[in-house]
Amino acid sequence: MLSFGVIGCGSIGGLTSRLLSGRDERSATAFAGRAVLAGVAARTRQSAKKLADELGLAAEGVSDLLRRPDIDAVCVCTPSGTHADIAVRALEAGKHVLVEKPIDVDCMAADRLIAASERTGLTLGVISQCRFTPAAMAAQRAIDSGALGRITSLLIEVPYWRSMSYYSASDWRGTRSLDGGGALANQGVHYLDLAQWLGGPVTEVSAHSAVLAHEGIEVEDTISASLRLANGALGTLLASTAAYPGRESRVSVQGDRGSLVIEGDRLTYFHTFEDAQGSDVGAYGAYGQQNQVARLTQLAAEQRAGDDDRDRTGQPRQPHRAQILDFCRAVETGERPIVDGESARRTLAVVQAVYRSARERQPVRVASPCLEGGAASAGKV
Repeated sequence: MLSFGVIGCGSIGGLTSRLLSGRDERSATAFAGRAVLAGVAARTRQSAKKLADELGLAAEGVSDLLRRPDIDAVCVCTPSGTHADIAVRALEAGKHVLVEKPIDVDCMAADRLIAASERTGLTLGVISQCRFTPAAMAAQRAIDSGALGRITSLLIEVPYWRSMSYYSASDWRGTRSLDGGGALANQGVHYLDLAQWLGGPVTEVSAHSAVLAHEGIEVEDTISASLRLANGALGTLLASTAAYPGRESRVSVQGDRGSLVIEGDRLTYFHTFEDAQGSDVGAYGAYGQQNQVARLTQLAAEQRAGDDDRDRTGQPRQPHRAQILDFCRAVETGERPIVDGESARRTLAVVQAVYRSARERQPVRVASPCLEGGAASAGKV
């Protein structure tokens, strides 16, 4: 059984800690004999005190937690721009590491972290919980089976709202150094990662960004991009924290034999053309009216089961729980987790390319692997 420490005691650190402490029945069952929470820490002990008191633990500093011989792995839930520094320290202290998204805000930092994992031989995973919803898993199976045919396009829409109080509530939100960016780096990155996992890697971007509702923040609150994928498919990205009152994220994948739509954490539309004789799909298709999602009865049951399985933050517990279990599996078997450092770095490379394109107002190719940091990690077209 893995003994975990959590570093970072904000909303995500709290969610992770409550899951590992088995505060809800499903987590207690899922992690029994697999994982246990042994400690929580923050950059200052005072920052950790509220969460530690809630969980009946002592508040610790980062160095103290990393020195504990009884802790096998740490979850790094600190501001994005601190991820690599803290995670490298944890690896060098002999701990396996599961880092919150994004892996960091800069490709050089990501490379340094990946190198530390390889050097120490310890497991590195990066939270991308949107891949672990029942909806995402069902979508991935359908695409891998060829049910959608050739993927031709995808759409990523993240129309969120965040007030100025959201940004002013902490000293890192909305900053380039610690947040790494705005609506894309913090909110949209989840769905960019999901879209690449489903549709394939992005190779070229052309983007625009703006600050439209939050004067005074260093980063964008609205960004859009045209995407070209390695398989030839085209895509569109919109991420915003200036879209009042805020709506569910939406990722749709279209192919020449079918399409699907994920809204929030639910698969809401699914249609494939199934004809063993291979007859033509028709001049005008089914025009979006034949939703076959009801056929997926197992998925429907899984989605219903998750409706009341939410943390006090409103976050669904199941995806984080599933990813932590995958990380445990990777440590136990020596295999890579589903979302490893390389996978997370690929998503960061696209984020950096989008920002460079918006800044320079020209198309940018996505560099892979990221051998240079930040703006240097993507090449002009």
